Amino acid sequence: MIFVGLAFRSVGVFLCLLGTELNKKERLYTVFAYLPKATVQAAIGAVPLSMGLPCGNIILSIAVLGILITAPLGAILMDAAKARLLEK
Repeated sequence: MIFVGLAFRSVGVFLCLLGTELNKKERLYTVFAYLPKATVQAAIGAVPLSMGLPCGNIILSIAVLGILITAPLGAILMDAAKARLLEK
């Protein structure tokens, strides 16, 4: 589920950048930069739990799991790809 969400987010970012002056490599790097979204996931993940919904613990757990997967993945991809995809 997390990787499906990342795939849709990546396609959305790429589509949003089609009308810009960025080249393909810069667009790909921007996709990598948008992978980690820990702030949003943490903020939204706790809402069902605070509302007292029975599924609140599961949703919060999935949000935390998403953070634990996407934050390092985005950091690693950005660090590894910066030399190949970006120019001064």
